[in-house]
Amino acid sequence: MAVAVPEGGLRRFLEAPVPDPSTPVGEIPLLAVDVETTGLDPRRDRVLAVGFVPVDGARIVLGGAGSMLVRADVSGGDDDGVGQSATVHGITDDSLIGGMEVADVLDRLFDAAAGRVLLAHYSPIEVDFLGALCRRVYGVRPPLLAVDTLELHRRVLGGGIDIGFTADPNPDDLRLWGARKRYGLPRYRAHDALVDAVACAELYLAQLAELSERGARTLRDLRTA
Repeated sequence: MAVAVPEGGLRRFLEAPVPDPSTPVGEIPLLAVDVETTGLDPRRDRVLAVGFVPVDGARIVLGGAGSMLVRADVSGGDDDGVGQSATVHGITDDSLIGGMEVADVLDRLFDAAAGRVLLAHYSPIEVDFLGALCRRVYGVRPPLLAVDTLELHRRVLGGGIDIGFTADPNPDDLRLWGARKRYGLPRYRAHDALVDAVACAELYLAQLAELSERGARTLRDLRTA
């Protein structure tokens, strides 16, 4: 797949070795990612902002964090504006005028993600939207491996690594800020891509400490996507 992609961040990401499933949890290289979008359907909604921060084992690397607004691409059909989604994330059409081109956003993001596993809270959003962007810009959808803190929290509430539970937890307990509350983590301003990526990374480290006590030893024990 890499040979079909021009030189740049995505190609470097595709050419970088993927962390082995047997990698100890204290050594897993991850990239916490959050996207802010106009909706939940990557077929018709678009990405407005991307935030990310590296996580090396049990350490959040704030020096490697990044945050990007995505300029609308009228030639690609992104001419409908942010609409009512602005009431959720506060991103306006005017603020996107100074944003980055989609290709430049992907280049920077995948440079940061090379050799890492993605980390997100409800990872299908990030995986599906980023995959759709790559297909649109490069004509390929890269394999995006992810550790999902929402699914990890199901395991936390279920009592083990792979132990299920008979009743679904309260949806509020599974949301990012509800899950953080379990560990006494502070509530930040929601729906800012970088803030949410950092919040996800902090939640992961709290979950990792708890799940490690229950027997999580490798990336294989944490992978959910």
